[in-house]
Amino acid sequence: MYAIIETGGKQYRVSEGDVIKIEKIEGEPNSEYKFDKVLFLKDNENFEVGSPYLENVKVVGEILETKKDKKIIVFKYKRRKNYRRKKGHRQWYTKVKIKEIVKEEV
Repeated sequence: MYAIIETGGKQYRVSEGDVIKIEKIEGEPNSEYKFDKVLFLKDNENFEVGSPYLENVKVVGEILETKKDKKIIVFKYKRRKNYRRKKGHRQWYTKVKIKEIVKEEV
């Protein structure tokens, strides 16, 4: 069984036991976080598609850590004009382990 969730403006395909790296979310390490923006759910043979989200499905994850990612370099350049700008940036991220996909019967 897997689901497609939306968080931080991006979509992720997750299954139980997966560890994903997402945009920073609020929460302490070893605490639970519920993703309620579930776009798609597929179990053995059946699947459900939300419009835009599924109402009766939640994905529960455990926050492992929140820290900064590797540095990326932003370099702007215009040829023949002696224009160069170099900047570095480290983005915050949160590592989440998916514990379970919960489907509530209606």
